[in-house]
Amino acid sequence: MKMLSPRAHGFVDYAVAALFLLAPSLFGFGGLPETLCYVLGAAHLAMTLLTAFPLGAAKIIPFPVHGAIEATVAVLLVAAPWLFGFDEEPAARSFYLVSGVAVGLVWLATDYRSSYATTTASARYRPEHRSFS
Repeated sequence: MKMLSPRAHGFVDYAVAALFLLAPSLFGFGGLPETLCYVLGAAHLAMTLLTAFPLGAAKIIPFPVHGAIEATVAVLLVAAPWLFGFDEEPAARSFYLVSGVAVGLVWLATDYRSSYATTTASARYRPEHRSFS
């Protein structure tokens, strides 16, 4: 059973983007983990704004594609301390591990196939929506 609707997921996404952008200051880490946080925060914000769901602005990225990207990011977040060599920095390592698990749990709880997320780029190009006049 999926507990998060596309709308609720949108609110979570904006909070996640803000958390990534604030994390280096809140948890006191710098260097590469800090830079990755800023990149991830900006990328997550951009993806959220471009997603075809109730809180998306441009509605370009289909919601299921958004979900696939988040599933991949969840795994990469957990692996990031070892992939990027900051596994000896406790604050950064803990932040990335917890963030990866949290993003994974949000992914598991979200209904990416909901009929509530109906506005997609592909829907605009279906034959029944075309005018041949």
